[in-house]
Amino acid sequence: MSTLATNPNLTTNQDLDPDRLREAFGFFPSGVVAVAAQIDGRPIGLAASSFTSVSLDPPLVSVNLAVASRTWPDLRRAPRLGVTVLADHHAAVCRQLAGPVDDRFTGVAYTVTAEGGITVDDGLAQFDCTVYREVDAGDHVLILLELQAVDHVDRSTGQGPLVFHRSGFERLHRD
Repeated sequence: MSTLATNPNLTTNQDLDPDRLREAFGFFPSGVVAVAAQIDGRPIGLAASSFTSVSLDPPLVSVNLAVASRTWPDLRRAPRLGVTVLADHHAAVCRQLAGPVDDRFTGVAYTVTAEGGITVDDGLAQFDCTVYREVDAGDHVLILLELQAVDHVDRSTGQGPLVFHRSGFERLHRD
């Protein structure tokens, strides 16, 4: 039998402070991807923890990026984008992709497709994508990407994804 209880901390019309929201959102773990392309002869990319599958027909995925991103305006010019699901050993690569633009690919092994999409080598999955649609979403833009090609590692490798949780990186523990 359930009882009706009132949570005094969860009320309507409360001040939804961005720091409080960020902390609450942080309780939901997410995988991390690299989104990258070759632009004007150089690698441009970023790390995102908002990646999700959307549709099988057509094959779509999404990523949410801050409107204030200085990298997305360059990436959106690319005819193709590479998206890489980062593995649990990619924490340093992820931090680097979130750092200074000119240093993001220094020492990072990557592959450039004929159409200019960049994928990080030894990622768990790589997607070759085109921009399908952009949707304004408050202080972010929801980017729908249509998949043109996909590759992934064999499950038997036992590799796990890089997981972002409460502002840090975690590994999945399997029972």
